[in-house]
Amino acid sequence: MAKTLFGGLLGGFAMYLIGFLFWGTPLNLLAFNHMEDGPSTALQASLAQTLTETGTGTYVVPAMGTAAGAVLYGKGPVAVVHFNSGGFPAMDTNSLVQGLILALFTGVLIALALGTVGARVTDFASRARLAVLFALAGTVWTELGQPIFNHYGWVYWVYLFISDFVALSVAGLIVARWFLPKAGLR
Repeated sequence: MAKTLFGGLLGGFAMYLIGFLFWGTPLNLLAFNHMEDGPSTALQASLAQTLTETGTGTYVVPAMGTAAGAVLYGKGPVAVVHFNSGGFPAMDTNSLVQGLILALFTGVLIALALGTVGARVTDFASRARLAVLFALAGTVWTELGQPIFNHYGWVYWVYLFISDFVALSVAGLIVARWFLPKAGLR
């Protein structure tokens, strides 16, 4: 059990490094549409004028809770705005530390899940299939479902899907390869 948990921590650390590769380097620019400085500044000023009063959160624009909002929503344009009224550094150390903790915890969860079948599924190929298929199932639903249900385009969501699928798969493969009981051991 201790070996499996250690594997989960290593898998989580690998997830963290993969996440950094996808999101902490210029590679992340592939995920986002881009605006020129003028329109970006104007949009930021508009957000500050209209959303600062209600504060940090996620907003659907236009609001759909009224008849008028539903009509406006149907006409477009529409947006989901993830808004932080105070801002933060582009490379926020606190987020990096919290992200590492989350990755380690997720790696341990993967290890615990694989550990429950480790004694029955003893060959690496079968363990690898389990790890990759669970990673695929979770990321297909949670990330690729977003552009299907919300019509916001595919580029960001496909990039997010790839980054999360690779990270979760690698963590699962690390655990499956080196940190589960060997065949015949209980």
